Amino acid sequence: MASTLLKNATIINEGKKFESDLLIKDDRIVKIAASISDDQATVIDLQGKWLIPGMIDDQVHFREPGLTHKANIATESRAAVAGGITSFMEMPNTKPNALTQELLQDKYDIASKSAIANYSFFMGASNDNIEEVLKTDRKAVCGVKIFMGSSTGNMLVDNEQTLTGIFSKCDMLIATHCEDEATVRANMEKFRQEYGENVPIKYHPIIRSEEACYLSSSMAVELAKKFDTRLHILHISTAKELNLFRNDIPLAEKKITAEACVHHLWFSDENYDEKGTYIKWNPAVKTAADREAIWQAVNDNRIDVLATDHAPHTIEEKENSYFNAPSGGPLVQHAVLAILEKVKEGKISIERAVEKMSHAVADCFHIDNRGYIREGYYADLVIVDPNKSYEVNKSNILYKCGWSPFEGTMFSHAIDTTFVNGNIVYRDGKVQEGNTGMRMTFHEQN
Repeated sequence: MASTLLKNATIINEGKKFESDLLIKDDRIVKIAASISDDQATVIDLQGKWLIPGMIDDQVHFREPGLTHKANIATESRAAVAGGITSFMEMPNTKPNALTQELLQDKYDIASKSAIANYSFFMGASNDNIEEVLKTDRKAVCGVKIFMGSSTGNMLVDNEQTLTGIFSKCDMLIATHCEDEATVRANMEKFRQEYGENVPIKYHPIIRSEEACYLSSSMAVELAKKFDTRLHILHISTAKELNLFRNDIPLAEKKITAEACVHHLWFSDENYDEKGTYIKWNPAVKTAADREAIWQAVNDNRIDVLATDHAPHTIEEKENSYFNAPSGGPLVQHAVLAILEKVKEGKISIERAVEKMSHAVADCFHIDNRGYIREGYYADLVIVDPNKSYEVNKSNILYKCGWSPFEGTMFSHAIDTTFVNGNIVYRDGKVQEGNTGMRMTFHEQN
């Protein structure tokens, strides 16, 4: 039985920061105590370093199958563990779209051979596949994804009858991308008439407007309340939407939850002049006031989890005119560091950051034995060096697309080591090959 003993760790977990040792045997945490001895264990001294549960990212686009010139499960999962993300949930807008159980299984088969992090994949919904959606095993699949806004292929669900059918019949978590398509299209046409193809990128948050977001989010919430559906709204980008969510009950009692993404917490419309289409996302990065309101909602629990919406494109694709540059960007390698930078700035406590990156995601999705540093749980752990800086540059970017919106940023912390299921998968700046992640499982979702 392989064992690793972590000595003198500063553990940050479940709202506490404390000094402790921790013993890993095979894939599990077996003991947490002030002082542990084990002559058979490999000892790692963590004096001066933090030990946190690995981030669970509930929204990534790893582009496989069909879009692998941008990314694939192997490359992006390696970038993820280098950034302290130990588990990911991937979206169905690959090519072909994951709209049947067979196509969904194809993605699990790929990940079982190539993902170095733990994985799950959302089942995709379209206007005409409700029978396939209802076959989804909620103990083996993280949820159903509905794009209530334009996406790749046949994944825009804008038929009211279809939405009613899914919300009324689906007995598992439904995750939604909420932007009202009619509003967005009308705004696009208005700016196209004025500027042609060369719409300045600064108008992106006006085209994909606050109103477009709110109309769609409020519709999703209305449907969820009507049918008592388990709803999770992704990548909230506006202050207006925050009134849709509650903070007067604990997460365990919520039927409607919300996610905020790193880019909406880091950038604002003031950054478009410098970053251009490199920070073109859907929903759009909006105003500094929206950003501040989202931070407040993270801290007061209207926003339940933090994620990346990692969605890489090639540099050549991004360096296009407004309408031709795709939305999305790579984030998994730098998300934890970005959040820790905001901890240093006082925007969020380290304990709350760990809660939103790990604990709350596990609770939100009812993930089995992950997201916490607890005896008996899988050893998905990240060692953070709070005294070592890390600069993002071309030489250390692991994304297949080879670029990052954080290039040139100097972070105040560094990811020292990442464990997935008790195995060291990243250490000293290098991915450690030889291991694959596990398929996540889920317990009953009420």
